[in-house]
Amino acid sequence: MSRIVTVGAAQLGPIQRGDDRASVVARLLELLRQGAAAGCDLIVFPELALTTFFPRWFVEDITEADHWYETAMPSPVTAPLFEEARRLSVGFCLGYAELTPDGHRFNTQILVDKSGGTVAKYRKVHIPGHEHHEPDRPFQHAERYYFEPSDEGFGVWQAFGGRMGMMICNDRRWPESYRVMGLKGVEMILCGYNTPIHYVPDPSQDILQGFHNALVMQSGAYQNGTWVVGVAKAGVEEGVDSLGQSMIVAPSGQIVAQTLSTDDELITARCDLDWCRRYKETLFDFGRYRRPEVYGPITGQRGVTLD
Repeated sequence: MSRIVTVGAAQLGPIQRGDDRASVVARLLELLRQGAAAGCDLIVFPELALTTFFPRWFVEDITEADHWYETAMPSPVTAPLFEEARRLSVGFCLGYAELTPDGHRFNTQILVDKSGGTVAKYRKVHIPGHEHHEPDRPFQHAERYYFEPSDEGFGVWQAFGGRMGMMICNDRRWPESYRVMGLKGVEMILCGYNTPIHYVPDPSQDILQGFHNALVMQSGAYQNGTWVVGVAKAGVEEGVDSLGQSMIVAPSGQIVAQTLSTDDELITARCDLDWCRRYKETLFDFGRYRRPEVYGPITGQRGVTLD
């Protein structure tokens, strides 16, 4: 019997600096209700879905940025999202900035089941950008200042009738992200992202942002026999133009649904988790074909070495 998970990719349009949490949560609730009406089991929201992408600004005293972070999840302002999910019997995945009680700052994503209970929390592993103020930039990308990389790795959890994994934004560009989850039998990877179209270090890549976005998620899905749900925060946010193109990718690498706008938009797909077996048990039968004895440099070294 097929295992179908109907997934909604809930893209968000821009969130401006002056937008408060309550107004953003109202938008999330509207998308959640749309997803429930469409028969979704699970709604996936973007990275840092509750705020504007605040690492585009630099502050000398990082505590001045504390208001961007969540110290509890759910919080009083996000509790209605959990309550509505429970009422509608639909799960969700939400990205946000996390400030822990002992002062650690993570770019975090949480997976919530249909009862409103937390299945798992994932903290971003591959943190891009820079650690120090670079005033000559048109905008900062100071993620490495605002967040620390997680050492917890990539988990896979049994939920929604299958094996679910999570990653965030830049994680999707690294094949190791998918492969670690692939080795744990992942059947669906949930990925939120915020991607500016203008790449300051090398503007020649700007025109390729959409191509690269699809390339990494399609190849990761195919090479690991898994569904991938990539969900953006899109549009012009505080003067920065960000890529949309949220998509749901099948284990074949085919895009089965994609957004058409840079606004709040929901796309859905009926995802048959048994489709994963067509690849996990043939071309990518890891037990039969993998050669870990010759892959040592992948985990044994960090930078490039020349023989």
